[in-house]
Amino acid sequence: MMNLKYFPLIGLLLATATPSAADVTSPLNLAQLRQTAADFEHGRGIKQDYGLAFEMYCKAALAGDSESAYGLGFMYFNGRGVKRDLPLASHWFKQAADRGDHHAQTMLSRFGDAPATEDPACHPEPVVTVTVTDNNPNRQIVEAWVNQIAPVYGIDPQLVMAVIKAESAFNPTALSGKNAQGLMQLIPETAERFGIKDAWNPVQNIKGGTAYLHWLLRHFEGKVDLVLAAYNAGEKAVERYKGIPPYAETQNYVKQILAWYPNATHPIPPQSPQKNLVIEVKT
Repeated sequence: MMNLKYFPLIGLLLATATPSAADVTSPLNLAQLRQTAADFEHGRGIKQDYGLAFEMYCKAALAGDSESAYGLGFMYFNGRGVKRDLPLASHWFKQAADRGDHHAQTMLSRFGDAPATEDPACHPEPVVTVTVTDNNPNRQIVEAWVNQIAPVYGIDPQLVMAVIKAESAFNPTALSGKNAQGLMQLIPETAERFGIKDAWNPVQNIKGGTAYLHWLLRHFEGKVDLVLAAYNAGEKAVERYKGIPPYAETQNYVKQILAWYPNATHPIPPQSPQKNLVIEVKT
């Protein structure tokens, strides 16, 4: 299992699909993202994962972090989790050197004749803009938002709609006795985990709930019943009971949603969001 201290940083990686919500460009967030990338690259305190290291270095490098650009160059130069590629290494070392990184300048001086090549695996992504014009939307508006947000995370919009129906019956002001808030009933800890600053903003709420579904679908390998049980009772409860927990509320919750969304499995979504997601609020 993943060390719990890394959850906020994974949340930050996911939240970079909404730069305005996560402020990934702040020096503190860039430093956190870069440090966590290095931990995944070298297996420091966490299982080594070159894929996550690359994703995090990429996010930070695209936001202007010179050390992360150097990290990508180093991975390509040494073939760490990627095929060794001197032109791509040169590209990232040049990006870092242009931002003042002395280590990158040294590397370029040693093999600067390698032609720099744009990296197809790490480049600015297309942007999906979701505009909030009504904090008390009807179901049709909610569905339009879900149809924009769910594909960013590689999730069937109908699954998200079924969860919203069960959680809040499409009431954006719903509040539970456990302080679960809004359309997807985010508790404050889950909102923070996935970079949501305002759970009462209906689009941010959908984004946070969808990001959590994305994580759960990957964690439980696309098994929809376990994903739903974990959304209701928490992933630890599902892991503890090795299946749907013996809670009447959770079992009824899973049964009800599967009546609306009768798919036992869901394709496992990609590791990180496929596009940038920007939320605009208009009054």
